[in-house]
Formats: sequence, structure tokens, C-alpha cells
Amino acid sequence: MEELTKTEERIMQILWKLKKAFVKDIINELDEEPRPPYNTISSIVRLLEKKGYVKYKSYGKTYEYFPAISKEAYTKTTFSKLFSGYFDNSPASLLSFMVREEKLSEKDIEELKALIKKNA
Repeated sequence: MEELTKTEERIMQILWKLKKAFVKDIINELDEEPRPPYNTISSIVRLLEKKGYVKYKSYGKTYEYFPAISKEAYTKTTFSKLFSGYFDNSPASLLSFMVREEKLSEKDIEELKALIKKNA
């Protein structure tokens, strides 16, 4: 699976949220001002379609886009790359990082312990 750029990922987040959308719907979901031009978003969505992330249904010259891959499948693939690339596939290394950098609360740590016990 080809990696997405930050912009492509942002568009995919919108498509996962909306389930299906026309380019104008995607633009309306963007929280930036000024909003990007229609042609820019249309080009990004077509790139996502070429990469296999998006499919479409045509209504004449208008296209309604929808995700071809679930958010869960993308998350799993992306996390696997992050986990192996930055944490050497070590759960201890990942948890250590989370505790040090993310400043997990006691409640978070207790929830993690319970989750580990439940799945051990």
C-alpha cells in the first residue's frame, strides 16, 4: 500500500467521516480559510483513486467518491510501519515512549494494565 501525503490523509479522514462525498462536500469539511480551489481537491481525490484508496460512482460528469479501504485497515498498516520503524517492534519501547513523552495519567496507566491482563 502506497503511503499518503499529509494532504491526502486529511482528505481520506473526511471521506471516512462522510462515507461518500462529492468534491464540494469535501471542500465544505475543510476547516481552513481560504478554502482550497475545487480543482486542487479534485486532483487530490483522483490521485487517491489511482493509489487505490478511493472509488467513485459517476453521475454523468459528476463523481461521488467513497473510501476503497477502511480507516481501520489504513490505521493498522500505518501503525505497523511506525511500530517497526521507530520502536523496533518492541511493545516495551512503545509504552516507554508513551509514558515519557505523552505524560500518561495514572488512569491511563491503570487502563493499559487492565487491557494487558485481559489480553494476556
